[in-house]
Amino acid sequence: MDMFIKFLVAAIGAGTPLLFGTVGEILNEKVGHLNLGVEGMMAIGACAGFMGGYLSDNFLVALLCAFLAGMLAALIYAVLTVTFMANQNVAGLTMTIFGVGISNFIGVYMIGTSDSGTLKLPETVTAQMRSIHIPVLSDLPVVGELVFSYNPFVYLGIVVAAVTGWYLYRTKTGLNVQAIGENPGAADAASIQVTKWKYFNILLGGGICGIGGAYCGMIINGGVWISNSVNGLGWIAVALVIFAAWKPHMAILGSFVFGALRVLKYYKVGFMVNLPDAFFDMLPFLITALVLIITSMRGSKGAHIPAFLGNNYFREER
Repeated sequence: MDMFIKFLVAAIGAGTPLLFGTVGEILNEKVGHLNLGVEGMMAIGACAGFMGGYLSDNFLVALLCAFLAGMLAALIYAVLTVTFMANQNVAGLTMTIFGVGISNFIGVYMIGTSDSGTLKLPETVTAQMRSIHIPVLSDLPVVGELVFSYNPFVYLGIVVAAVTGWYLYRTKTGLNVQAIGENPGAADAASIQVTKWKYFNILLGGGICGIGGAYCGMIINGGVWISNSVNGLGWIAVALVIFAAWKPHMAILGSFVFGALRVLKYYKVGFMVNLPDAFFDMLPFLITALVLIITSMRGSKGAHIPAFLGNNYFREER
């Protein structure tokens, strides 16, 4: 029982960067933009968040740096696809290549300026990232460990997903945003500012992805800078949008499931003990492929995919 609880706690922690990436991509896709640059935006956020914490000795500054860096990366994508109407797939893939490359370049450069040959976050920052202890609640048996024993990123991710769901489904602006993803021409005719809300959602989504990248760079690697810290999680997040049916609250469940797959190799029991670790490293990507295959076979039945997803809006053709 104790091992199972530890497994659940580890799964929630491992799924947190996926939650940020998924929610960020949902905001992009709700306005009709399939952004394949999630991996790149998370990589840029990982670098900016780590370096911000390293140089400022402040956790909140690190979060802000990651968010702003993700927004800046998303701005490049938005300018290309909204203003210049470039192909969304090509622009997204370019962003991924650029983001991972510049993140690794800055990391290597900063390591070169360090006397120790490595970069490690100051103790002040790592202390602020540790699990939050809530008096009485954190000490409760079972519930305390399952609910009240996580680092600030986990609680922030849940709040971000909840607020995003409220924004999309419980506000007039959110409904307008969804109308843009379904039919931007009709939304434009109804006096909804299509370009404005496309930019707003793409930039906001990029900032959220950047925070997910900061989790990878600051938490997963134990406060030490390692290149390629995102390591494919951005691609899983893109597929998780489908798994979550484009709903932020479902992204919480999806990230938990894929987080469990990521840490399963550390909690092997029974027949799994004889399976190599490489199999478990492959498992999240295998399940991602299966999700895409099953979704393609089902077509649009039961899906909530925005009708105009992946298409640029030419106002003159309205």
